[in-house]
Amino acid sequence: MSAAKKKNNSKTNNSKKNYSDTVIAICVQETSEDGSNLNFDGRFDDRQKELLSQSFTADTLVSALSIPGASVRLFYGDGPETVASVEKIVSYVQDRLAKQNGKAVDQRLFLDVELSADRWGVKMETAIKDCFSEGFKKVIFLGSRAPTLTSKLITQAIDELDNFDAVFGPTVEGRYYLMGMRGQYHTSLTQFDWTEPTIYSDVSNTLTAEGLNWTELEMWYVVEHPEDLEYLVRDINQFRLTGDEITAHETELTLSRLLAETEV
Repeated sequence: MSAAKKKNNSKTNNSKKNYSDTVIAICVQETSEDGSNLNFDGRFDDRQKELLSQSFTADTLVSALSIPGASVRLFYGDGPETVASVEKIVSYVQDRLAKQNGKAVDQRLFLDVELSADRWGVKMETAIKDCFSEGFKKVIFLGSRAPTLTSKLITQAIDELDNFDAVFGPTVEGRYYLMGMRGQYHTSLTQFDWTEPTIYSDVSNTLTAEGLNWTELEMWYVVEHPEDLEYLVRDINQFRLTGDEITAHETELTLSRLLAETEV
């Protein structure tokens, strides 16, 4: 993994910041996506994996929507099953947040955009370009397999774009859980093979070669393999111990139900 540019370590009080110049683009990943799959060594069947995937997306939406002023765009495949699944997720999240906040969710936060089936790099490029074309100054791109990703970490990524052209959220495997750009779309993501384990260094080295400055967040993980479920349970337990009852809430409920099913 290439070393990031030196960070600006100044701390800012973000309690009163409004991120109206920012959009969080969430791309719903299928259970089998270009270069990655939900693979739990046969522990869950296809129906159960789909339910987990839906809960991951719901929790990602909730974290994104808690960031003040930031818009959220949900990108997803145009297949009928995916469309129906996304409609169900959005409706559920809207109802949940309305009950939680005691008021209706601002509909402008749900701008749903269907994508044709294509490589992951094409989907990323389409989503990021689309967001910049709408006039946003900062774009944070997320997949939908990191349900424990907190709003605090997403907010940190947004703030890093005050000083850098791009921000990356690396995983242990040398991939990404988050990517952010400011000002404009910087480098073509379709030129890379996103199935390669070197994808993190491939993209970051290209930005460096193009004279762009970038930084990275702390290492995190996406939930795709059996060992990731252990990280997931560990972090959910820690959230609850520290009084966080929101992060990964839907994933906790779904996982508990599915584990009970598999033990029958």
